[in-house]
Amino acid sequence: MESGVVAVNNNINNYESKATSTITIKGILSLLMESIDDENCDGGGSKKRVISLGMGDPTLTTLFHTPNVVEEAVADALQSRKFHGYAPTAGLLQARIAIAEYLSRDLPYQLSRDDVFITCGCTQAIDVSVAMLARPGANILLPRPGFPIYELCAAFRGVEVRHYDLLPEKGWEVDLDAVEALADQNTVALAIINPGNPCGNVYSYHHLEKIAETAKRVGTIVISDEVYGHLAFGSKPFVPMGVFGSTVPVLTLGSLSKRWIVPGWRLGWFVTNDPSGTFREPKVVERIKKYFDLLGGPATFLQAAVPQIIANTEEIFFEKTIDNLRHTADICCKEIEDIPCIFCPYKPEGSMAMMVKLNLSLLEDISDDIDFCFKLAKEESVIILPGTAVGLKDWLRITFAADPSALGEGMRRIKSFYQRHARKL
Repeated sequence: MESGVVAVNNNINNYESKATSTITIKGILSLLMESIDDENCDGGGSKKRVISLGMGDPTLTTLFHTPNVVEEAVADALQSRKFHGYAPTAGLLQARIAIAEYLSRDLPYQLSRDDVFITCGCTQAIDVSVAMLARPGANILLPRPGFPIYELCAAFRGVEVRHYDLLPEKGWEVDLDAVEALADQNTVALAIINPGNPCGNVYSYHHLEKIAETAKRVGTIVISDEVYGHLAFGSKPFVPMGVFGSTVPVLTLGSLSKRWIVPGWRLGWFVTNDPSGTFREPKVVERIKKYFDLLGGPATFLQAAVPQIIANTEEIFFEKTIDNLRHTADICCKEIEDIPCIFCPYKPEGSMAMMVKLNLSLLEDISDDIDFCFKLAKEESVIILPGTAVGLKDWLRITFAADPSALGEGMRRIKSFYQRHARKL
């Protein structure tokens, strides 16, 4: 196991130095699972159950459930026997129309089916966006902390990554001065994630407006990752970046995964928010269409279910999800107050994860966030993600989309871990 820890350390150190990563969040979490001590027991001699607060998969809990109407929509599409063949490469027409109408509810203009392309989850939408913009000498501005898939996609496409910081003291807002300093004539996009992963932030209308104005000023477009769209439970409502599509062209990326609690279905979208028509230039449209000819989308019957899913899901389901996330975020923040070595600078207001600062000066034999997470997994059978994996050394990402009992128990074990490793005064 030691060699595995060394490997992940080497890969993550490479991530920091080169701004690209050869390790994924799932890869790190797998190594953490492997490090769990099979003989680790609780006080009563029973083997401790594993508590994972590292993976953003709400289906792993008993708290979040996919609504019946969603499953019925898929069953109806499958049993109709009309959707066993290939879908058009851009996606099934009725699915594209339904997604365009769904997203247009929150916009000051109407999207058309031609603005929407169906992808295998938001991950494929990320890869498409980077691939579409790649050219010799290109660079892309990415948030730190952020989602490492962007770095991986950029590395494969030969696109230089330039990181701008998110500011924890300002609710993880974008450092707009840094964006202006980093951008040049080869900058192809500014990427944002809202609601934020891994920070749990939600951007205000005013801040999004300033992001749009900054992007316009430096002459680039915005990639807006909204996979956690509408999962906002704080004082700020979710505002899609596409609202500012008239100021700057926006590529909106999203999926059914989080809001409908179906991450394994891998049904996402890549959408051009561009009422001014930049993306409607024939060469741009053809480039996008030809690239989608190379891709395989989600299963046709899943696409066929989209109109029914969007039309028939009741608002009470969404409200319950929001209430549950608010409740589990509150539990997490309250428990953190009793763990001196970690500090939450900003209470999460959206998504399913949060970032907390690790105070190594209070720990006796912990060298960094990676060491903390591997020893925690081995000693307490609790999995959390080292912050270095998302670009922020000596921070931790905690996923709070968990059963309240497991979340509380996990945080108590982290407290016990701290007490065991606390520096002696």
